[in-house]
Amino acid sequence: FLPVISFQERRIHFMKNKNINKLAIAGILCAVAVAGSLFSFPVFGSKCAPVQHMVNILCAVFLGPWYGVGVAFTSSLLRNLLGIGSLMAFPGSMCGALLCGLIFWKLRNIPLTLAGEVFGTGILGGLAAYPIAVAFMGQGGTIAFYTYIIPFLISTAAGAVLSGLLIFALKKTGALKTMQSALGR
Repeated sequence: FLPVISFQERRIHFMKNKNINKLAIAGILCAVAVAGSLFSFPVFGSKCAPVQHMVNILCAVFLGPWYGVGVAFTSSLLRNLLGIGSLMAFPGSMCGALLCGLIFWKLRNIPLTLAGEVFGTGILGGLAAYPIAVAFMGQGGTIAFYTYIIPFLISTAAGAVLSGLLIFALKKTGALKTMQSALGR
């Protein structure tokens, strides 16, 4: 005896599985970002972690902008709680994740998505880091408002190159399309 499942029930079941899959991939990408931050290098007052920027772009391509911001926030929080990150992780990663996620969501253009991550993290995140440095790190008049732009640009450019190589390799093999369709993207 096979139960008869209506179209609506199958659709609900598929949607639940799709959301569970997205959540699982977001968790894996968050873990990759946290573990990848062990491979960071200091530039001025910032720890540059290019793996976080690679994860931001992968989230944009596979999960969407809101998952990307969630992964960026969660990985930044975990890095800070574990003592392997700085408060500067929040504005940089979250601005970049949001901008590149929105660009890919609207345009489906990988090079523009990479550029969106670089601009979002390097410029917008670098500028957003200033008030955090002043308010929470006690760096009042000792730094200029544009201090974090150069280190953020260095970090995000390295991450964009890494993710660009990975995404284009996945695209060449056809795996990118398969993965995206499995997630409903």
